[in-house]
Formats: sequence, structure tokens, C-alpha cells
Amino acid sequence: MEDRIIKTEYAEVMQKSYIDYAMSVIIARALPDVRDGLKPVQRRTLYDMHELGIRYDRPYRKSARIVGDTMGKYHPHGDSSIYEALVVMSQDFKKGLPLIDGHGNFGNIEGDGAAAMRYTEARLEQITQEAFLADLDKDVVDFIPNFDETEKEPSVLPVKIPNLLVNGSEGIAVGMATNIPPHNLAEIIDATKAYMLDENITTRELMRYVKGPDFPTGGIVINQDELLEIYETGMGKIKLRGKVEVEKAKGGKTNLVITEIPYTMIGANIGKFLMDVAALAETKKTQDIVDITNQSSKEGIRIVIELRKDADVENFKNMLYKKTRLEDTFGVNMLAISDGRPETMGLKAIIRESVSFQYEVAGRKYRNLLAKELERKEIQEGLIKACNVIDLIIEILRGSKDRAMAKACLVEGKTDGIKFKSKESKVMASQLMFTEKQAAAILEMRLYKLIGLEIEALINEHEDTMANIYRYEDILSRRDSMAQVIMNELDGIKEKYKRKRRTQITNAEEAVYVEKKVEEMDIVFLMDRFGYARTIDTATYERNKEAADAESRYAFVCRNTGKVCLFTNTGQLHTVKAMDLPFGKFRDKGVPIDNVSNFDSAKESIVYAASQSDLNLYRVIFATKQAMLKVVDGGEFDVAKRTVAATKLADGDEVVSVTAFKEQRNMILQTKAGYFLRFPVEEIPEKKKGAIGVRGMKLAAKDEIEAVYYSQNAVDQTIEYGGRTLELNKIKPGHRDSKGVKVRV
Repeated sequence: MEDRIIKTEYAEVMQKSYIDYAMSVIIARALPDVRDGLKPVQRRTLYDMHELGIRYDRPYRKSARIVGDTMGKYHPHGDSSIYEALVVMSQDFKKGLPLIDGHGNFGNIEGDGAAAMRYTEARLEQITQEAFLADLDKDVVDFIPNFDETEKEPSVLPVKIPNLLVNGSEGIAVGMATNIPPHNLAEIIDATKAYMLDENITTRELMRYVKGPDFPTGGIVINQDELLEIYETGMGKIKLRGKVEVEKAKGGKTNLVITEIPYTMIGANIGKFLMDVAALAETKKTQDIVDITNQSSKEGIRIVIELRKDADVENFKNMLYKKTRLEDTFGVNMLAISDGRPETMGLKAIIRESVSFQYEVAGRKYRNLLAKELERKEIQEGLIKACNVIDLIIEILRGSKDRAMAKACLVEGKTDGIKFKSKESKVMASQLMFTEKQAAAILEMRLYKLIGLEIEALINEHEDTMANIYRYEDILSRRDSMAQVIMNELDGIKEKYKRKRRTQITNAEEAVYVEKKVEEMDIVFLMDRFGYARTIDTATYERNKEAADAESRYAFVCRNTGKVCLFTNTGQLHTVKAMDLPFGKFRDKGVPIDNVSNFDSAKESIVYAASQSDLNLYRVIFATKQAMLKVVDGGEFDVAKRTVAATKLADGDEVVSVTAFKEQRNMILQTKAGYFLRFPVEEIPEKKKGAIGVRGMKLAAKDEIEAVYYSQNAVDQTIEYGGRTLELNKIKPGHRDSKGVKVRV
């Protein structure tokens, strides 16, 4: 047993294992091959469909059948990854050139996923069959063993176009990622032909043909001048905008209609965009929005934003570019596998690799075709020769005892054992000298081939074969001839599958959004006992003052450009911008204060609320359960943070009362045990907000402050306590940090 134990450094084992894992992910999972532009899962899925005969001109087959067969034969990494790859290759809003024809629910541009694989069906697209899988039977690519060495799979598909550029790719490996935008098929083919005609062509010259990315969702690329560097280095950032049209609506209103979106917005980001636009209205960033609707359908994107009559349309459009993903960035990283290694390549390098692959595939294809034509030529010449001496061959066949004897005579001229009608026939037979293949073809030839028309057809076929041989030899011996063949195929693909460019390429000025200055005014903050807050204008408040005061826990005037301060029992101060609160009618419900602040109603409660502008004018009095008191300058609470500590608390203590110090003269502390202490407010020292304060009352064991009241000298003020009315100014006066008096119920 000891002999089997291998002693090695643990760090070395981990390093080697991680490198092996990383390379497996990089090479065999996440990154595409520069030659066919496909990841292994995509390549295997397409090849499996080809093997299953699910062609473009045949019936659809269940996706589950395709996924199961691919997983069992070629890709043992789980059905979800295979089905996801199949779905993406069928989505015309993700791929510039869909490779699979999906039947059923294959998801949509708004992010809804495809139906389960048991419900959907698929087959190959025609271009996939013609430009990706053709010639696989002509030994044009190497076949390698599958994962369990029971099947063979192509190491690369013989793709006839630079698919890496046409369809793009995205993937995250270990320590690296690829993100290649899709391009227009016709432009890429034109650029490929230009490179084949002049291999010294520059990237700038290639960009006469390739204007830039061509995203399936359209949109506008707005940094055209930066594309040259991106295509030279293979890295950079493409700035994208959605396409916005202005339509006149009823009543003199204007509609902004988004008909194309940035490629980066597809999926859930469309919903996020709608939420972001709605949030602009809710947070008062703009008051130009009347309504927003998503009228998108199978025909295309149509998001309608209805604006007010007097809206500045251009400024609003720029705000959308600035505040939402209607303008976004596509990070380009053109990373692919080249010669078994990950490499970042520019436009010219990718085209160069693709063209080199095309020459390799074409060379193997025409060598294979030439070998077959030479074999056919040999047989045809044997049959033509046999037709000229058919009487002698029949005599040999009739005189032979078996097939082997007849074949030996045809190939080697052996006449022993064969009965001939004359010596001349025997002499002629000994001089035939057919090849093995010719002899086999002669022995298998049917009698109807001796008909005159059949012989004439054989001669014509031989002439065609000779023409093919001459053509194939010319293609293989002259690079110009092979280049012309490749370019002719590219022209055919372009003519059949080209489409108009969808993405507009231009240089656009940066969107400049000028925020409208808010007209400063007084508004009234209202918050009910359930924590729903809102603001209304002062005139509305004055008209409904009695109802507002009765229904609201807090009601006070503040500036619409200011903040509302919320003090909690935990000693925290939460600030809320007045602009973040809904401004509307008196009977509007408002929003939970939790939604617009860091306040958490499950863990704390509000003990005081005031406008920050008011606090700046006064001092603030704090009182806690353990009778700790202090006065703090209200200016200390003019903070930028949404949440700060308003006071320091001892363990187990909490804030009972916070009040702005205005005209109060006396503080009255009431404990749970029924003790009351009245003393002048001036006895409370001023402290910083980070201080714990001073003791305001001597408490008995387990007693605590329950309520805090304030009174003015010579002003009668009463409270209800223990079922009777208690006059605060008749409570025996004392001093801070004394016991107080017991009030009998």
C-alpha cells in the first residue's frame, strides 16, 4: 500500500490542478475558435443535428431529442448548457445570423425565457447546412474521439465565412472573458475578399467595407472615430444609443417613441429601463412625463413616452441618455482560441485566420475530389477500353472457370485454364493488362451498358471527369485559382443571405442634460400614524388644516429643496429629501417612509420629525428612558449622509423624546412608577451630538422615563393621567437630578 502513496508538495498539486481546470474551461468550454467562431457546445449541437438529419428542408424535431443525443455522444456537461446554446443560436435578436430554426417559444427580446425543451422543436437553418456543415464528408477537417472514445466529432466545422465576426461571441472563462460584437454578413464578406486580393491591406482600409458592428437590435454607434483603434487592438468600448423618434400626439402633446434599443438592453434591462424612466417622474427629476407604455410586439420594439405640451423634447431625450441605459457601453474584447491558445485579435487578424482556414479546407476538399476523379477516370478508361474489345472479354468470361481466373486474365494476361475459340483470341487476351479497379468494374458491368447511347454517355462522362481533373489540379497548383473559388462561394453566400445594415454608425456629441432649476417654495410635510408620508402645497394645507392636523402624526412646513429629519428611539437620525416624497393632493395616500429612507419600522420607531431648516434655527432637547438629558445645537444635524447617530446611548437605553427648544421654560419628566419632576430647561447643559448627556432624574430600581412634557410659566397646561386631569404648572418645582414627587392616581 505504501508503494502507491505519492509524496509531493501540496501547493504544486493545487497549482497544477487549477491550471488544468482553467485551461479546460478556456479551451473546451467558454471561448470560441477563431476558425469557425463556435464554442464546443455550439459546434457539437450543430454537428449532432447534422448527424440526426434535422436539415432545413426536413421536419422539426423535439429539442429534448437533440439535447439528449448531444449530451450522450459529445457534450457531457449537462442538458441546460446545451439547450441554452441551442436557444441562443435560434434567437434573431441575439445573433446577426441565426443558425437554428426554432419552432415554439424560444424566448423574446424582453427577457422571457424559452419554454422547456420538451415543448420546443428545432432544425438547422439553410445557411447552417450550406456554409457551416457542407463538405464534412470530404475529409476537410480533422475528426477527434469524443469524451468516451465511442464516437468521432469534428475538431472544427468547415465554416465558409468569418463567423466569429458575423455572429460575435460572449463568454467568461477563468481569468479572461470574450465579448465580440456581431457584424453585417455582406460587409464582412467584402472585407474578406479585399484581404484575399491584398494581404497587406490595413485595418483602416478594411474599414471601408466594415463600417462597424451591426447589432440585431439596431441602435446607433456614436463613437465612430474610436472604432479604428478598437479594430486594430481588439479591445475598447463602443458607445451605443437607442433610436428615438418624435411623434405628435393629440392635444398638442409630444410622444417620444423608442423603436430600437442598445444591444446591451435586451432581456431584463428593458424592464429596468421602464422602471428607471418611471423613477425619473416619481423622484421629481422631471415633470415632463405624462405616461409611458411598452407597445413592443413581434414586429419590433415600440416604447412610447408621452410628454407634456411645453416639454423640452431635446433636453428630455438627453436626460434619458444620461440617466438610463438608452445610452450604454459595449465592452469589446475580441478574444478567441487560435492554434490552441487564447489570443486577443483585431479585425485583420481574425479575417487572416479565417482566410487561412478557408485555404486549408479548400485544399483538403479539392485534393479529396481530385483523388475521386482520378479513380473515376481510371475506371471509365477501363470500361471504354473494354467496350472496344467486348467480344474478347465475353469470350474470356465464358471460358473461365471462376471470377478469379477471369480477373487474372484481365489484369495479368494469364490465359491458363481459359478456353478460347482461337489462338488469336488467346494471344490478344494475354496482352489486355487492365488495372485491379478496371477489372473489378468490368466484371460488375451490366449488359445494358453495351447499348450505343450508354457507351456515348460513358465517353461524355469521361470528358467531364477529365475537365474536373484539370480544374482541380489547377485549383491545387495555383493559389489564385483557389482564391477565386473561395471568393465565388463567398459571393454566392452574400447574394443569398445578405441583409441591410441595422445599426447606424456616426459620431455624436455627448448628451448634455440641463437640469431645470426647481422653484424653491414652502410645502407641508404630512405623515400619518401608519408611516405613510407625502407633501402638499401650503394653500391646500390651510384649506384642510383641521383634518390634516387630526389625521397626521406629523405636519409641518418645510422647503421643497430641503430635507426632513427623522429621530428614532435607537438614537439614529434619518434624513429624507423633500423631493423624494410624492407631492400631490390632500387625499393622496403617500408612500411608506421606509421606502424613501433608511428607517426600518421593524427595528425602530420615530420619536420626532422636523425640517432641517427649522433645526438649524434652534437647539434640540434629548431625553432617554434612563433619564439622560442633553441639549444639542440643531446645526449639528445638517449632514450629507442619509443616516447618522443623533446621540450616544448607554446599554439598554433608548430615546423617549426629542424636541426643538423654542419657548419651553420647564421640562416635566414622568416615570412609569408615577413620579413627576418639573425643573427649568436651562438646567440641561448643551452637549455635542456624540455625547451621552447628563442625568435628569433619580430613578428607582426598574423604573424608567415614560413621558416628557414641556410648559411655560404662567400658562396653564393640563394632561390626562390616571383618569384625571393634571395641571403641569401645579407640580411641585424641583431641580434636575432629583427624585421628583409621587402623583397619586
